[in-house]
Amino acid sequence: MSAAVRITGATRLYAIVGDPVLQVRSAEVYTQRFADKGRNAVLVPAQVGLDRFETVMPALMALGNLDGLLVTAPLKQKMPAFANCLGATAECIGAVNALRRESDGTWTGDMFDGAGFLHGIERKGQPIRGRRVLMFGAGGAGSAIACALAGAGVASIRIVNPDPERSARLIAVLQRAFPDCDMAPAGADRSGFDMVVNASPVGMRPGDGLPGDIGALTAGTLVGDVVVSDTPTALIARAIDAGCVWADGRDMHSGQIEAIMSFFAPHVAHSR
Repeated sequence: MSAAVRITGATRLYAIVGDPVLQVRSAEVYTQRFADKGRNAVLVPAQVGLDRFETVMPALMALGNLDGLLVTAPLKQKMPAFANCLGATAECIGAVNALRRESDGTWTGDMFDGAGFLHGIERKGQPIRGRRVLMFGAGGAGSAIACALAGAGVASIRIVNPDPERSARLIAVLQRAFPDCDMAPAGADRSGFDMVVNASPVGMRPGDGLPGDIGALTAGTLVGDVVVSDTPTALIARAIDAGCVWADGRDMHSGQIEAIMSFFAPHVAHSR
């Protein structure tokens, strides 16, 4: 049985920031996890648009009872500037999706999207090593997922992104970190891939189609989508039709919960 959630004057605050935040499930999930672990803490959604980001974030982080932040699109690549210290993955790719306040008041940030995505895929019982990946998106989530996949030993990654300069920067960074993984922008030929990943926002809005040309799917193609949705996105629907093994945004979210709870844990223990 889940523990009851209580809010008092001593309750510690966490927030998930992004624009939009209507789709996020972190508030319910993490607040219940805090309660189950006996921690007097809650996580609330906070909509922060890019037009007010530079003003709102310093004010939000100045709250004396705010212990941590989760970050969603489109803010992940803007958050490193607000961290005093970065973990290895965040340092590598220049994006953050979780920050914690340290005991001295400084902030540490790291990125867990890639580890969560990989864990969600691995739960499906499918091998990752040696796969040839077609990936849509080179933002914060895409960067983290490409980093995790390269670290897990995929053979190659081809990236589709509307901003070619962003793709080129990500490829250059990851090639230095993972020289054995063949990385390049995707060409017009979409054949020969056995893994397709949507790490773009396409699918978040009703009526969204595929993130782009995904080529032909076979039963051996592994499909992943970062979008959290109660109904299958166009990509996941196509994967189901083709008999593919697939993982969606719920799998990625579930895959990183324990890692983020551990990241936050030492900094909320005082609030029992």
